[in-house]
Amino acid sequence: MYKLNIIDKLSFIFILVGALNWGLLGLLNFNLVSFIFGAVPFLARAIYIVVGLSAVNIIVFIMRNKKN
Repeated sequence: MYKLNIIDKLSFIFILVGALNWGLLGLLNFNLVSFIFGAVPFLARAIYIVVGLSAVNIIVFIMRNKKN
């Protein structure tokens, strides 16, 4: 069984948020992140950066656990 630390759990959550945002953008042309954080562009950009870093962490997580 794989051990998940708090960073891995948060990464999965951010990946789900990113996937939901892309799905809404593709289906309805609705950007959820911009809708919620649109008034603060720096915060919306920070969310996109965190989602990207979470994706990198999940890739590392998969490679790390593939060796076990």
